[in-house]
Amino acid sequence: MSVQIPERDGDGYLLDMNEWTPEVGMAMAEADGFEMNDQRWQQVLKAREYFESHGSVPPIRKFAKYIDEDKKVLFKEWMTGPMKPITKYGGLPKPTGCV
Repeated sequence: MSVQIPERDGDGYLLDMNEWTPEVGMAMAEADGFEMNDQRWQQVLKAREYFESHGSVPPIRKFAKYIDEDKKVLFKEWMTGPMKPITKYGGLPKPTGCV
């Protein structure tokens, strides 16, 4: 069964974050050709947890501290600025500032 991906903006973020489900997040990553392993998925879920608790997307330094991980490890794991794909596939708003 194929998951219908809700409408996204030009950067690939959901236009309505309320349409996110774990299945949608996985389908978005797959559609983008991005491999989502267990570790990355857990980080996506932790970012959603942070957002629900704090009402904002965390900057990379706060997020690394929140999940007790060195930010260098996050950059290596994601091979890019980690907060962009983490928030995108987590159905969260685009991060602001330096990510």
